[in-house]
Amino acid sequence: MTPLDSPLPESQGQEGGSVQAKGPRARAQKLIGAGLARNIAGSLASLRDRHGVPLLPSVPPPPPPEGPEITVASYNVHKCVGTDRRFDPSRIAQVITEICPDILAVQEADRRFGRRTGLLDTAALRDCGLQMVRVSRLPDGHGWHGNALLVRQGTALEVHRLSLPGAEPRGAVMVEMELPGGRLRVVAAHFGLLKRCRMRQSAAILEAIGRGPTMPTLMLGDLNEWRPGRRSSLRPLEPLFGGVSFGPPSFPSRLPVFALDRILGWPQGLVRQVEAHDSPLARIASDHLPLKARLSLNRAHPAEPGVAEAA
Repeated sequence: MTPLDSPLPESQGQEGGSVQAKGPRARAQKLIGAGLARNIAGSLASLRDRHGVPLLPSVPPPPPPEGPEITVASYNVHKCVGTDRRFDPSRIAQVITEICPDILAVQEADRRFGRRTGLLDTAALRDCGLQMVRVSRLPDGHGWHGNALLVRQGTALEVHRLSLPGAEPRGAVMVEMELPGGRLRVVAAHFGLLKRCRMRQSAAILEAIGRGPTMPTLMLGDLNEWRPGRRSSLRPLEPLFGGVSFGPPSFPSRLPVFALDRILGWPQGLVRQVEAHDSPLARIASDHLPLKARLSLNRAHPAEPGVAEAA
């Protein structure tokens, strides 16, 4: 059988010239081919109209400008107590060195009760090139409600300590920074264990962001939510960050099943390649695996609702 899109057979004329075959079969093939082409074109046009898909431009638009990317990470260090119940800040520092982040949010960086002293090995982290952003109000503390922020380069312009609503003391840190690539707002948070509290905390974060100037915003931390879709307590964040229900499984670290941690960005394209850092040491250093992602201020696409509108 001759395929419909194959060339029609040729026959030799009396003088050896090549002439196209004629006859009922050739005419039928020609009519069938023309009708099929019209049907395909009509079907494609109908699909485009039905789904609102625009025609492809004749010349593709240029890609977004490329810029230097940095690595960002979030790590619940479980007060530096590993899955073997050993307190060992040096293991946490080694895992962080494996990631080599440029911006790092740490949860449970301080003792929770009594004198809230910091638990991180700051000397080892300095050797890794990371400096602590001063967010604690205590001389020997590392974070605010356990939320610490470390950076490789950049200047903190504004530091906001947020007390989040809920049944237990929870907080977040919001820092507006000047980086080599431009300005960036970083929100580091640790949400509560109750769904109703997490919903209120999500709304409080969005409101705090909306009070500030419009700039690219990175939010990262242990948000304690693994439920997808309508059951997610993080839905108040969606007007700004888009889909927030899903993330890489990060808990428990030995066999990660639950996506408790998040790295989110606004505008679209600010962060990409969000993944858990799963190494042999990370599986025992804490009960969470750290998350890491790539961030580029030059890749962000601002064609979205502004921060104030989302809030």
